[in-house]
Amino acid sequence: MDLLTDYTLRTVALGAAALGLTSGALGSFAVLRKQSLLGDAISHAALPGIALAFLLTGSKATPVLVAGAAVAGWLGTLAVMKITGATRVKEDSALGIVLSVFFGFGLVLLTYVQKQPDASQAGLDRFLFGQAATLLHRDVLLISGLGAAALLGAAIFWKEFKLLAFDPDYGASLGFPMRAVDVILTTLLVVSIVIGLQTVGVVLMSAMVVAPAAAARQWTDRMGRMVAVAGFFGALAGVSGAVLSSLTEHLPTGPTIVLCLTGLVVLSILFAPNRGVLWETVRDRRNRSRLHMDAVLGNLDDLARHHADPQHGHAAAVLEAMHPGAHSELREMEARGWARRTGRDEWAITPAGRGEAERRAGLRGEDDR
Repeated sequence: MDLLTDYTLRTVALGAAALGLTSGALGSFAVLRKQSLLGDAISHAALPGIALAFLLTGSKATPVLVAGAAVAGWLGTLAVMKITGATRVKEDSALGIVLSVFFGFGLVLLTYVQKQPDASQAGLDRFLFGQAATLLHRDVLLISGLGAAALLGAAIFWKEFKLLAFDPDYGASLGFPMRAVDVILTTLLVVSIVIGLQTVGVVLMSAMVVAPAAAARQWTDRMGRMVAVAGFFGALAGVSGAVLSSLTEHLPTGPTIVLCLTGLVVLSILFAPNRGVLWETVRDRRNRSRLHMDAVLGNLDDLARHHADPQHGHAAAVLEAMHPGAHSELREMEARGWARRTGRDEWAITPAGRGEAERRAGLRGEDDR
């Protein structure tokens, strides 16, 4: 199937890419502020807004339902702020309360709508798990337009959002209205989430916010790069999920996009430089090997210093007793010219080895050798 010529695949891929780009970039702020549950709460809080928008207008047009979802999601986030600001309830508890209450209310309304005799409400429950195949060209324009507006807002308030993410107290001391900045950032997050409800649904939308940012965090410590990489990962997963689901019959697009995101997260955790598990393991082994080499070389130098003949050989068993596995270090030192064999299993340090031992002792601050 050709991505460029197939209308359905092209529409779904473009919509998923725009969604992934927006939610990934803006989700970086939520991850940096340790508010990963916020995306989950907003997406679940949007469900009653969708049902109420349909009940009040009788329309299933995407802009109408998205507007209802945005209002409900925004009210949900304001409820979280109010609970955490006016009570001693912690933020994670407030997010859990709002998520469950709004989602339960949404399910009640959705069940009520579905039992109405009017058949026009059929298909409204696609917002629960998403149905990317129903995306139309106008839906893609809506997602792209709202996503571009949200990203433009993030660019305009970039400095304020950075202060909010890393040091809101310092921002307040500089005179920035951090409470208002928090509301603006949350509003942009609401926009980035509600535009994806039709594609991946209420249940999986939080993954579109958290997963790209979590993967990008593994690759960089710079916030600007993290936002850019998270947006790229989100768009890549959107296109990959759309293509993979088109290649296999009965493979839902929304969950496939989330699985692609999961793959990117796993690859990032394993292979990202500096933070990746693989490189961290290699680095730990290299450090342990260097410390072991330091210890064996230092002991061999000490033995030479306390003997009348510095070139006298010492039994490897002595070094092996002090540092198990010393034989491999001795062979490595022989290859580097730092030690030489003087008998069947006896070793002596060379002048080059003594110089290296003194250099390493100096780096450790042991100048009294």
